[in-house]
Amino acid sequence: MKRDFLRLWDFTSEEISSIVERAIALKAGADANKCPLIGKSLWLLFEKPSTRTRISFEVGIYQLGGQSIYMKPSEIQIGRGESTADTARVLSRYLDGIIIRTFEHTKLEEFAANSDVPVINGLSDLHHPCQVLADLMTIKEKKGKLEGIKVAYIGDGNNVANSLMEAAGRMGLLLNIACPEGYEPDLDILEEARNGKGEIIILRDPKEAAGRADVIYTDVWVSMGQEDSAEKKKSKFSAYQVNSSLL
Repeated sequence: MKRDFLRLWDFTSEEISSIVERAIALKAGADANKCPLIGKSLWLLFEKPSTRTRISFEVGIYQLGGQSIYMKPSEIQIGRGESTADTARVLSRYLDGIIIRTFEHTKLEEFAANSDVPVINGLSDLHHPCQVLADLMTIKEKKGKLEGIKVAYIGDGNNVANSLMEAAGRMGLLLNIACPEGYEPDLDILEEARNGKGEIIILRDPKEAAGRADVIYTDVWVSMGQEDSAEKKKSKFSAYQVNSSLL
């Protein structure tokens, strides 16, 4: 049975821990040249431009022996008579996995519902699970554990913040999010994540959040597609910078 990776909450703490440990082992040279993806082809559909996410996926797939096929939305037939559902079904016959970076999380869900091969979230408006998974790996490498680590997130309550809340709920992080009023993370995701084993607190003062932290985390103020709000956000977030004053 195929398994999708659309959000961190879909995986148990044991599964997330296993992925992190496996990634650390691979980074250290485990299974060098064994190429577990040999003969496998993975499709990358990126509606939003990317530097690090695309390079990370393509290099990782190559190093594990697989083939990546990158396409822009203008290169496929969705929107020109072919539905998302039909595209997912047809491409499942060619591919071993699909990675999508999109504006709408619902598009990912529709693709996954109709695909016979795993669908991976390379970023959506609601979640960025692969980014946070990589950051959990870094925290584990630097701190030796995840449970009980105090993390301060300073900035916009965006998709990264949403995925970080799910990571806190699953892995037992103590997460303090400092953001201006009106820029909180998704409240439904917050409520769900608070039912996990971590602790999540929403604050207004970035210094209060940073003062409690073992790890300080931030992200862009203006997400892709929100350029019209850039000036407004700059004024709102001027106090939410990770700089020498905060540290």
